[in-house]
Amino acid sequence: MPKAIFMKALTRENRENRENREEPASGPVTSIVSMELMSHLGVGFPQGHLDVDQMVLLAEAGHTVMGYDVVMPLFSVCHDSAALGCTVDWGNESTMPRVVGHLWETDADVRIPRDFLTRDEAQVPIRAIAELGRRLGDDAAVCGKVFGPWTLGYHLFGIESWLIRTLTDPDMIHRSIEKLKEATISYAMAQLEAGADCMMLADHATRDLCSPDAYRVFLKEVHTELTKAIPCPCILHICGDTSDRIPMIADTGIECFHWDTKLGSAARARELAGSRLSLMGGVNNPQLLRLGSEEDIRAACLEAIEGGTDIVAPECAVPLDTPLRNLKAVGAFVAEYRKRGAQADGRNR
Repeated sequence: MPKAIFMKALTRENRENRENREEPASGPVTSIVSMELMSHLGVGFPQGHLDVDQMVLLAEAGHTVMGYDVVMPLFSVCHDSAALGCTVDWGNESTMPRVVGHLWETDADVRIPRDFLTRDEAQVPIRAIAELGRRLGDDAAVCGKVFGPWTLGYHLFGIESWLIRTLTDPDMIHRSIEKLKEATISYAMAQLEAGADCMMLADHATRDLCSPDAYRVFLKEVHTELTKAIPCPCILHICGDTSDRIPMIADTGIECFHWDTKLGSAARARELAGSRLSLMGGVNNPQLLRLGSEEDIRAACLEAIEGGTDIVAPECAVPLDTPLRNLKAVGAFVAEYRKRGAQADGRNR
């Protein structure tokens, strides 16, 4: 079943026995929503961020329309921050949500609201996860999504102020991270209690905003702690060229890394990850998914698999103008690849 295939692709057994690796899985744990998908389903943004029924329909389409082995209902970067008190512009069918302004000035201001998990911004995804689990059963895995304290710091303090303080007041950053990681853990636990099978931990520690030294100083230990505190397979997503930090990420104990093609080839990603990380990604978004042909996408999927990617997927949240046929092409290719492998196994017995 697709859910079992996906969950096995995240396991330590799969990583440590790569010569006997089972069939690849498909599907990202970032947003798969496009304007064409919204039109196809008759639902859209911003309601898809704020209404349980519309969120469920959009997320479920990752499996029912695109054929992926996993679904994930949090399509924005803002739910956690909104529940913490940030003002959010929830966008429209052609724009994604964004945090407006900032909430805090120093670590002394950091307070996790007592009703954080019961606020609508947190509850809508939690209820969507529960409904997706009821609808899909073993047909697809349901992934939750939380943001790490580095990303929360951008939203709650303002990105410029946060990054300046990493240089001028690193102790403040450390104290803030210590407080913010509790929001990450509590939101993850609530999603797991609702029925999530795994968790995407997104932290925008991209190379242009977080140097290798900054990752080592501020985030490596925190990501290790989060991996231990969240009791399910976790997938870390960081955009951009992460070649300078994948070995450090592998040291955190996290199950899977969702890699961006700015890193280079799938083979390069696997070389850096070794056997300690499962890998997700391999399909370029801005050029290939938006502008490429289905044949181009199929070739990229094959390259990702042959290079050692366990879960073939778009590299990040898909652009809203991505053609639906290209999103379907990823799931279709992986399903065909698995079918060919099963037929070959049958012939070889």
